Amino acid sequence: MRRSSITISKERFKQYLQKIGSGEKTSQGMNREESAEALHLMLAGQASPAQIGAFMIAHRIRRPEPEELAGMLDKYKELGPKIYSPTTQRRPICFGMPFDGRTKTAPIYPLTALILLDCGQPVVLQGGKRMPTKYGITTNELFQSIGLDMKGLSITKVQQGFASNGFAFIYQPDHFPLAEALIEYREEIGKRPPIASLELIWTAHQGTHLLASGFVHPPTENRAWETLKLTKEDDILTIKGLEGSTDLPTGRPSIIAKIKKDKSTRIILHQQDYNCHCQDIKWSNIEYWQKEAINCLDNKGPMVNSLVWNAGCYLWLSENVDNIKEGMDRAKESLQSGSIQHTLNKLIKWRKNI
Repeated sequence: MRRSSITISKERFKQYLQKIGSGEKTSQGMNREESAEALHLMLAGQASPAQIGAFMIAHRIRRPEPEELAGMLDKYKELGPKIYSPTTQRRPICFGMPFDGRTKTAPIYPLTALILLDCGQPVVLQGGKRMPTKYGITTNELFQSIGLDMKGLSITKVQQGFASNGFAFIYQPDHFPLAEALIEYREEIGKRPPIASLELIWTAHQGTHLLASGFVHPPTENRAWETLKLTKEDDILTIKGLEGSTDLPTGRPSIIAKIKKDKSTRIILHQQDYNCHCQDIKWSNIEYWQKEAINCLDNKGPMVNSLVWNAGCYLWLSENVDNIKEGMDRAKESLQSGSIQHTLNKLIKWRKNI
């Protein structure tokens, strides 16, 4: 009797599980092709739930190697959604931050994105619903609170909006259901799996872009560098941001690595040098964030300082301006003139009319 294709797939997956989960002395890494196939079998549901859970926890314990992450990234790029820049559009900034959100510090990146858009800099964001293990506030919830709901769009509509407005939000439940199917395992194992590291360095954007990836621990940054080198990403920012996000802190020095082609530069920015030092705002709830975000759009309240710092730095890092001060001045002008609110209103109108 011939074995079914599912049985054969499970046998193949078992080989990869044995490789990474056989113990401290005998476990070994997968090569790039093996890692890509292992992830494919998980995404396609051709490995059993027991195998997938065991793989995730074993891989987390031994930590994925850059070649393994490169293989996983290859598979995300193959099976995931894809968006493209018009030929006349400036290269976008693609932000990578933890999909399980924020619980300790107030996010500023939705407002930073609006200033970047107002200054002609395209932006790509990504995320999903609240998810384990953190269940933090999500990108879409933040945008929803200021009137812009980006979920429920087809990838075709996202592409159209990106072409006309320079803004794309990849919402995993809508645009990458294969990856969404693995979310339940995060709750079951109680830990972030290696796929969480993958989410920090993956983007749906195809072609030339600036990839900004958040991190907390130096080993995460080192793995990101090596992985992205293998996958031929050559315009990268790694940010020691708030809770692993790409939000630059205002209460401590901002630590950044900028990699362009084969040249890498470590940047440490002190806010005191720009009269911008203050305590980072703590997260409390969405109602407080909504109130202060609306105040900030009107150039008022405690978020303004952080927004000017973040937007000014990213305008400089993306080579829209020659220095941070010029970037901060442009951010201030966007707030003082009300053009940031105009940019938000334009996006809201576009969303309502599609």
